[in-house]
Amino acid sequence: MMVRNVVMILLFVTVIAPIILYTDRLGSIHTSSSSSSAQDEFVEDVTAFPFNAHSGGRLNLLPQELSTLKEPIGVVYSDNSTESFPETKESQASTNHSHQVSARVLSTTTNEQDLSQKDNPIIQVTQTLDQGNQLLAAESGAKTATSEKKTDNASQNTLNQKSTQTSIKVDQRESVKTVSVKNIHETTITDGRVRHLKDQLIRARVYLSLPAARNNPQFAREIRLRIKEVQRALVDASKDSDLPRNANDRLKAMEQTLAKGKQIQDDCAAMVKKLRAMLHSMDEQLRVHKKQTMFLTQLTAKTVPKGLHCLPLRLTTEYYSLNSSQMNFPNQERLEDPLMYHYAIFSDNVLATAVVVNSTVTHAKDPAKHVFHIVTDRLNYAAMRMWFLVNPPGQATIQVQNIEEFTWLNSSYSPVLKQLGSASMIDYYFRTHRSSSDSNLKFRNPKYLSILNHLRFYLPEIFPKLNKVLFLDDDIVVRKDLTGLWSLDLKGNVNGAVETCGESFHRFDRYLNFSNPLISKNFDPHACGWAYGMNVFDLEQWKKQNITEVYHRWQKLNHDRQLWKLGTLPPGLITFWKHTYPLDRSWHVLGLGYNPSVSQKEIDRAAVIHYNGNMKPWLEIGIPKYRSYWAKYVDYDHKYMRECNINP
Repeated sequence: MMVRNVVMILLFVTVIAPIILYTDRLGSIHTSSSSSSAQDEFVEDVTAFPFNAHSGGRLNLLPQELSTLKEPIGVVYSDNSTESFPETKESQASTNHSHQVSARVLSTTTNEQDLSQKDNPIIQVTQTLDQGNQLLAAESGAKTATSEKKTDNASQNTLNQKSTQTSIKVDQRESVKTVSVKNIHETTITDGRVRHLKDQLIRARVYLSLPAARNNPQFAREIRLRIKEVQRALVDASKDSDLPRNANDRLKAMEQTLAKGKQIQDDCAAMVKKLRAMLHSMDEQLRVHKKQTMFLTQLTAKTVPKGLHCLPLRLTTEYYSLNSSQMNFPNQERLEDPLMYHYAIFSDNVLATAVVVNSTVTHAKDPAKHVFHIVTDRLNYAAMRMWFLVNPPGQATIQVQNIEEFTWLNSSYSPVLKQLGSASMIDYYFRTHRSSSDSNLKFRNPKYLSILNHLRFYLPEIFPKLNKVLFLDDDIVVRKDLTGLWSLDLKGNVNGAVETCGESFHRFDRYLNFSNPLISKNFDPHACGWAYGMNVFDLEQWKKQNITEVYHRWQKLNHDRQLWKLGTLPPGLITFWKHTYPLDRSWHVLGLGYNPSVSQKEIDRAAVIHYNGNMKPWLEIGIPKYRSYWAKYVDYDHKYMRECNINP
């Protein structure tokens, strides 16, 4: 009897009392519903709670939940934030997670199979009551149930607090994500109407070209009118803000006309056929335009701008008006001093050469020790001398030589000079109808006819008393002191250069014809290429290893251009094969004449930047963002620059 009474009391405490407490709190929530929107949502959730007949009347109640439920602070929600853009999978997953957390906080789920017994103290107590006959004593059973309830309630309170915090964080992340995605959405649709109008034009032209439209004069007139209206609205518009105010009206009118065309045209096969024909035509036009662009780019690269043509003429006139005593450069005793830092520059471009010299001297720690040996052709010899007489490079030494004065450089000594003067070579360059079979126009650039381009293979002959020379192209800009290159140990190699094998097209098989057995037997197609433009040449090792003779031998073998096309890099790769020492990449950064994506970090670290390619900085087609590195070493206020209208 005593056990029965104890069991009944325990049943009242664990089952009946929570129900009373639950209904009492529910009533209090209804009383304060007008003052709290968060509590209103809670009541709606509770009143919508479906009672499960199979649950045996048991409710999943956590009394401490209501006291810990708080509205998130500092989170601003937009009324239409969820409607401004379509939900992504990520946002759906995050929203589902937030709902799941809120469900755990409210604890109003009715599906017992989704609950864990260790997180539900009421089920634990009920199961304990069902097994009451196994209790050893009423007192111990009551104490056990009470302690379990206290422990579970405490742990559940902790869980509720964490769940509430998690819900707040999830809501905050959702609001931030909403703002960021909304910003991205607003950014990406700035040209939405422009693209829509262009799509409408394409559809309209397709309808107009179909037989069904041509057989309907009224529709044909209407769609032609709409096409003209849309074309006037677009003009040169690239974004929605460029469109006129009536663009929306024209867009709607065109859409209505296209809907009529859709009703008139019922032959899908004809539509598909016409679209395929249009696609083929556009592909053909694109191919033609690419070819024209390549041709015009090559033509522009080979053409001397008017200002650069005026400058040497103006300088030449001034030079021959000087007295003989005014035509000499100072410090000529340094020209053969092996203790000086000697540079070799072979160019017919006065302004480009001036930038190379000015940028080098500007960054030199001791300009007086730098000597510049400039070799040019007969046409630009006087202009080059006059420029540096008028604009001396500080304490540095200048020498200007005329290639015509190198009597040792003749066709009997140089195979390449003999080839450049041959009839077949002239025919290859100047009779374009015969050379049109060569798809790569850059190989027909007349600069390859200039011996100045091949003079780099005769450095020991030009500077017989020097031990080391730093060769510089005229399309480079020096950004740091280069003195350290003269103390560099080349490990017995002749050429010190930066390798360019970061990409596959800079390897040997890109420049040499490996289908020829002479090439395939002697070289590795995957060997790393290197760059001309800034090269350290050890002239003593050059002479010991007879590098010039190696160059002559391969030039004779390539008399019919079957081993490589024209240029200086392919014969350079062959001549200095296994005689090249790789320099650190920071010494020489290439690509500023063709690649608009050169890393700013690379440019900042570079000692020399190279405008290799057709987009030279002195041409209008030069890449604008790189031009300032070159232009800063040009004095546009100089009287010769103003007279020739050379502007930045």
